[in-house]
Amino acid sequence: MRYHYSNNTLFIRGNFRAASTGVSGGIKDVHTIINSTVPRNFRHSDPAEYILDIVDKNSYGNEDFFGLLTAVKMKDLCIFSCGYITAFVTAGVTNPNPQGPGTINIIIHSRRSMPDSAMLEMIRTVTEAKTAALFGMGYDFTGTTTDAVIVAYDKESKESAGIYCGTFTGPGKRAYECVKLGVREAILRNQLKVVRNKPSFFIYSTIGGAPHWTEWSPKSCKYYPCHFRGQVCDFCFCPFYPCHDEELGEWIDSSSGNKVWACTRCLLLHHPKAASFFKKNPDAGIEEIKKFSEDKGPDLTG
Repeated sequence: MRYHYSNNTLFIRGNFRAASTGVSGGIKDVHTIINSTVPRNFRHSDPAEYILDIVDKNSYGNEDFFGLLTAVKMKDLCIFSCGYITAFVTAGVTNPNPQGPGTINIIIHSRRSMPDSAMLEMIRTVTEAKTAALFGMGYDFTGTTTDAVIVAYDKESKESAGIYCGTFTGPGKRAYECVKLGVREAILRNQLKVVRNKPSFFIYSTIGGAPHWTEWSPKSCKYYPCHFRGQVCDFCFCPFYPCHDEELGEWIDSSSGNKVWACTRCLLLHHPKAASFFKKNPDAGIEEIKKFSEDKGPDLTG
């Protein structure tokens, strides 16, 4: 799974099996998932055609995609990472009825595979988490008229998330926690109670004690510089993880005894020139970025 965003649109790219409750939703194989900001007074006779136009303009094909629309600005996007589950949340709640704009869009990505039935159960789990978040904030409704959910997993994954995704399963518990906090944080940003000028990244971390959620920022990171002064931190949470490229990382034993992919010595996207190249070419692969880095001279690892 790879993702990048512009001022108006989040793009998630990969080889996915996915289920969507959004425009032209259903269950199918897709390579592109988008969540795009529209004007607050948005009116379009064919929202599916509107989404297709966005995908076409970015040369991402015209069939294998799912798309969501929202009045929320992409700078208020919240991204949550918990193990093999990643959640992307935008949330506005001025639309519990048709008289005002607002949508809660949630995209769940799993690096582990699941059957179609589990993806559908994940939609239910995510909806429960959204409801818990809204009630916890004092709202008396469970969503807006245009809320949507997309669940996707990497088709090439050799690991399974299991056959169920209820709230007490491994994937369900992770997604529930991501969404419960994600909806709250996304609403706070949309209402300007928390102000950020770009999407917010949250990681479920065990660093420094008991497991906890941490909002990551290059400016506030207490570990800077973890590699070298002048490093770029925009890709601290690497969009290639786990890349399985043994030139850049390695398998190590985790505290739980399982093998995890460690890339602490990788410098690939910390070099300013390589990071700038990737921002301009968000669909570039690791080999392409490595070739660019080698041509420009920086070392790939410490």
